[in-house]
Amino acid sequence: MYRFLLTRQWVILTLVALLLIPTMIWLGFWQLHRHDHRQKLNDVITASLAAKPAPVESLTTVGGAVAHDDIYRRVTAKGHFDTAHELVVRRRTNSDDQVGYHVLTPFTLTDGRTLLVNRGWIASPASQTAFPRIPAPARGEITVTGRLMRDETTAASGIKNVSGLPDRQIMLINSGQVGALLRDSGDTSATAVLGGYVELVAPAPEGGSPRLLPSPKEDTSWIGVGDINLPYAIQWWLFAACVPVGWLVLARRELRDQRQGATATPVAAESETAAV
Repeated sequence: MYRFLLTRQWVILTLVALLLIPTMIWLGFWQLHRHDHRQKLNDVITASLAAKPAPVESLTTVGGAVAHDDIYRRVTAKGHFDTAHELVVRRRTNSDDQVGYHVLTPFTLTDGRTLLVNRGWIASPASQTAFPRIPAPARGEITVTGRLMRDETTAASGIKNVSGLPDRQIMLINSGQVGALLRDSGDTSATAVLGGYVELVAPAPEGGSPRLLPSPKEDTSWIGVGDINLPYAIQWWLFAACVPVGWLVLARRELRDQRQGATATPVAAESETAAV
């Protein structure tokens, strides 16, 4: 009665079920890994935002990389903005999902080194090739406070580093790449660019533009992100458990149908004989 399991249809169905089970189990563990990673990242961000501001020079070096435990750490820097070599970062959205630019302004420290400062978001102009008008930052020597960030990469951000962009426009905030671009533009001070960059917190821009970037605690896109992966993991594992149960239900139904068909055939034959 179980010979139907050797038919082409049931062999294919069984193979698909055998493939789905480990795949769904793997997807569950993948979601669990994402949950753990997000939780650890949230812990790092919470600790960084709660820590007292530190001099930026103590957490990054020229050509160096920002440590994972230092991301979003509030830092201070003393110097002046170099708006002559200001850049804009394309395809960045604000809290309302409007597409615009981030304003990246070199900040020359008192010792001559350069820190890249993301001053915030501005709306895209009508022309995508012309450099937009950007409100100037505070002039003269000032002290800025910001959140320390790691260099952006395509692998980590998913943003393609497109070439051939209009003048002074970039896709990624990467201190190495931006430093090379500044040196090509004739900025001799760009030979000593600190690794990473900072998101400006203070002083706030006059008139509210560029719009300062929200901290993770204010960014609604972060709310609950770490919690959704755990239910997804459980969901995939439940799906994996349902596959053999579903296969067994279908097999039993097929077996029942075959038995009913086998019983019905003799009955029909007897009826024909009696009629004769």
